[in-house]
Amino acid sequence: MPFETWKRNWASGYLTARQKKVSLTPEGQVFLRRVEKILREMREAVREMDDFCQLKRGGIKIAVPPMIGAYLFPDIFTHFKNSHPFLDLLVFEEGSLAARAMLEREELDLGIIILPEHSDNLNTIPIVQETIVLCVAPTHRLSRENQVSFKQLKNEEFILLKEDSYHRQVIMEQCQIYQFQPRVIFSSTQIQTIKALVSSGAGISFLMQRVVAQDAPQIISLPLAEPITINIGLAWKKDKYLSKASQAFIEFIHEYTQSPDFHNPWRLLPQSFPPCKMKELS
Repeated sequence: MPFETWKRNWASGYLTARQKKVSLTPEGQVFLRRVEKILREMREAVREMDDFCQLKRGGIKIAVPPMIGAYLFPDIFTHFKNSHPFLDLLVFEEGSLAARAMLEREELDLGIIILPEHSDNLNTIPIVQETIVLCVAPTHRLSRENQVSFKQLKNEEFILLKEDSYHRQVIMEQCQIYQFQPRVIFSSTQIQTIKALVSSGAGISFLMQRVVAQDAPQIISLPLAEPITINIGLAWKKDKYLSKASQAFIEFIHEYTQSPDFHNPWRLLPQSFPPCKMKELS
């Protein structure tokens, strides 16, 4: 339809002229309300996009395994929120294996996880290296040993993180090397529950050295004869679009790990989880 014809038809339906004054017909008034609503939405959309670009708002879906959440993440969370108060972190408490799979399926933006030795699908930034220690009660038969080998643990009752954790996978692999299947009497994502069971003498467990650094004498941590070290870092899927908020978090981690304060070993002791949005998936 030619524009002039459309304009005449539109004007005849929505405008009326009386005594040289032009006013809206009832239909025109309805149309105007619709147009005003569309214009308001467009202005709001422009403002929102500007806020995202200036990091005045935004959200990041990030996975954090339970043991990392127990000591490392609170410090990261606090420093990031101080520098980016308008960005929200939606935290999924997932084991590293589950988190990796979620990253590859693009169900998450980022993950602070135990890093794989190699990955074709993930970009990573190392944050810190940790040592796994054996944890026993003070009354346990091995509590006075200088170090313990897995071959000494064949008859023990194990208390471990759930099966979606890389940490558990490593422990099970070590048991296979010494040709035994451990008796796992309890699995949990709750580090404090695991600690309580160990200290009561219910079984043994394996945790990061720093996680149990302040739990003596209720829990005795012993070096393993076959040392287990893990590398913790930030991961995200290769070639995935990264929002401005995610880019800001990656840049923050770069700067965070280079700061002199980060390398103070007493700063990253276990503490309570920060008051952020938590989501645990079954």
